[in-house]
Amino acid sequence: MYLKQLTLLNYKNISDKSFEFDEKINCFVGKNGIGKTNILDAIYHLSYGKSYFNPLSVQNIKHDEDFFLIDATFTKKEREEKIACSLKRGQKKILKRNNKIYDRLSDHIGFIPLVIISPSDTNLISEGSDIRRKFLDSVIATLDSTYLNALIQYNKLLTQRNALLKYFALNHAFDNETLLVYNEQLAPLGTSIFEKRKQFLENFIPIFQKYHSHITDNAEKVQLVYQSALFEKDLLTLFKESTYKDKVIQYTSTGIQKDDLIFEIDGFPIKKFGSQGQQKSFLIALKLAQFEFIKQKSGELPILLFDDIFDKLDETRVEKIVTMVNNAVFGQIFISDTHAKRTEEIIKSTHQSYAIFQL
Repeated sequence: MYLKQLTLLNYKNISDKSFEFDEKINCFVGKNGIGKTNILDAIYHLSYGKSYFNPLSVQNIKHDEDFFLIDATFTKKEREEKIACSLKRGQKKILKRNNKIYDRLSDHIGFIPLVIISPSDTNLISEGSDIRRKFLDSVIATLDSTYLNALIQYNKLLTQRNALLKYFALNHAFDNETLLVYNEQLAPLGTSIFEKRKQFLENFIPIFQKYHSHITDNAEKVQLVYQSALFEKDLLTLFKESTYKDKVIQYTSTGIQKDDLIFEIDGFPIKKFGSQGQQKSFLIALKLAQFEFIKQKSGELPILLFDDIFDKLDETRVEKIVTMVNNAVFGQIFISDTHAKRTEEIIKSTHQSYAIFQL
């Protein structure tokens, strides 16, 4: 799997730009704010149907323009695949594969396996549980369409249940039978999602720990701890016990939408007790484990995007990553960096083919 060609029109700060890529390593170099990260985000957009950095799609349209277009040619299993994503203001986003429009964007997830490593990944440590759940769900959904569909359906029903609770409060009324209908629909979906999250982490954690040990030379012990109320009680019981609370606060206070993934180092939360260097190593190991997991399950080498990480890492960590490139751990790689000379020196040491794009 690799990206051969990319064309961008009115995407963020890029008016009109086309690229032909090397099968192995591609580097975008230039000053901050020139659009390096935007190009990586456009590639991400083609894989996941959305931006990694701007969840509101309309924000990705260049100022004073009416639309954006990302158009690309991939080679997948020796076959060319043309993927295009476009959005016009006031209209629905369109995603095409070989000129055929997807009925649902979710049907495309997993077709272009891809992992991004970015400085913004620190949000996984610093922000709330919703960011970590999204990471967890994203990795599983890339390989399991049943999981993705269950998650979409659960969230739709959850939105409806919350709207019903608000309706009850607004009209000073309560209908437990109607609420039970939602509980009974949500319970099997939520239970299935919980079980798949559990199973995924059983397989994923050893891979994560292996990469962390490699990057840090076994300097610390790390762990991912899955927190969920479903370890203690089934979902129908949890819904029943939280009925009064849900009536008061007017939204659903329990369920898989409250799960969290706790990041630990030597038995303590890394958010409070991890240094900057330890947090960086943790996050890189997490993303490389995502890459390895997708590779194992899909049988394909995912595309790997490194956003400005050589500027954020010390020489030891860079050397570890370069060693993995030399050992053919990765497939096609895209890198953004502010220092052209440094980038070329690092890339040359991999003894792989490469292309450098000065922006």
